[in-house]
Amino acid sequence: TLVRVRRLGSLLLNSLCTPKQMLLSRSLNSSLSGIVRKYAPVSLTQRFLHLHEHQSISLLRQAGLQTQNGDVATTPEEARQVAEKLLANAPGCDLIVKAQIHAGGRGKGHFDNGFKGGVQILKDANQVEQVSKKMLGFNLITKQTDEEGQKVNALLINEGIQIAHEYYLAVLLDRTAGGPVIVASHAGGMDIEDVAEKNSSAIMVEPVSILTGVTEEQAERVARVGLRLTDPSLIQQACQQIQNLYGMFIQRDAVQIEINPFALADNGKLYCVDAKLDFDEGARYRQKEVFEMRDTSIEDARDIQAEENNLNYVGLDGSIGCMVNGAGLAMATMDIIQLNGGKPANFLDVGGGASKEQVCEAFKILTGDPNVKGILINIFGGIMKCDVIAQGIISAHKEVGLNVPLIVRLEGTNVTAGKALLENSGLPIITADNLDDAAMKAVAATANL
Repeated sequence: TLVRVRRLGSLLLNSLCTPKQMLLSRSLNSSLSGIVRKYAPVSLTQRFLHLHEHQSISLLRQAGLQTQNGDVATTPEEARQVAEKLLANAPGCDLIVKAQIHAGGRGKGHFDNGFKGGVQILKDANQVEQVSKKMLGFNLITKQTDEEGQKVNALLINEGIQIAHEYYLAVLLDRTAGGPVIVASHAGGMDIEDVAEKNSSAIMVEPVSILTGVTEEQAERVARVGLRLTDPSLIQQACQQIQNLYGMFIQRDAVQIEINPFALADNGKLYCVDAKLDFDEGARYRQKEVFEMRDTSIEDARDIQAEENNLNYVGLDGSIGCMVNGAGLAMATMDIIQLNGGKPANFLDVGGGASKEQVCEAFKILTGDPNVKGILINIFGGIMKCDVIAQGIISAHKEVGLNVPLIVRLEGTNVTAGKALLENSGLPIITADNLDDAAMKAVAATANL
């Protein structure tokens, strides 16, 4: 079963890697890497706000970028109306119907009703309406979703274009450059990670001054060197698109805008055919229009609950729930569980100053996972005092009515007082002296459950 990779992977990539290293290292998110490889297969998730394709296209249009004609539909009747409008403007054009979910691989996916393909190329409005009935309201399963898939509540219907060549174009933040960079390649339309691995010389990285923005000279250099355009009219088009893309990046507080493919059509125009947009969560207060586009109905309820309580949570497919303070300690805890023959059910970092209320909410998230057969709490008291966390554990145990084994390892500030509180609570709490001891006890306690 596919599960979601931790947001920590995206954070590390965005903060530590150069653009080419980021392309090479995206396996942290899209496949398997490092510690997570030992726990479970993973599918791509985003650390930042993730939009549907039709929402991304709308923002691109607002920024003056060239996109295909089309619109979103939420009913078969609306889908037919969009198709009729497109055909009226461009008789005989292909009609591209795309299911809107937060996962890739839609074209090769299948629906839970047996219908195959989340992307359909059709010819008339009647076909669009009939196909829409087989897509809307049903779950689409792809290589990036779990076995249940994601429910399709909307469709994007586009006017098809005949693509002559596919390019890659992106603007993203880069730690090494100390600001934004433009990444461009004449080899687009495919996984850019493969391009970076097999032919890194095909990728151009152009640092941009946050003070001056993209200059005309830079835009032209990207068009000529990165995209390898030679036709003057195409270079002019590309320069305008590059400047508009960077303007959107700054105006919308984006951390990444990726256009793949950035396509040349047989009509001589350059189009943003598909886009991936990530926005800085810290800019939520001034990007209300963007963040109001968030579709929580398609997200895991546990993720939303964790976010509302300032907890860092990512579910995995093991049976031992983990509650830890600090990302590094959380990763070490997951490692030790694995080394002792168990499998962690999640990554859950309560942070350095969690309250009793947050601990209680963390318990609710963990116990809400039917796969969790036991819970291991590993706290190193620094900013967070062990006696405070012990009180939170006791309160949460009583409130939630915990019915699975609970193993607790405390160390650090006020550890003696914290252990005394647990021992005198009268609750069936298994205490451990160190992390290895805790992991062994957790594996043993859940072995036959």
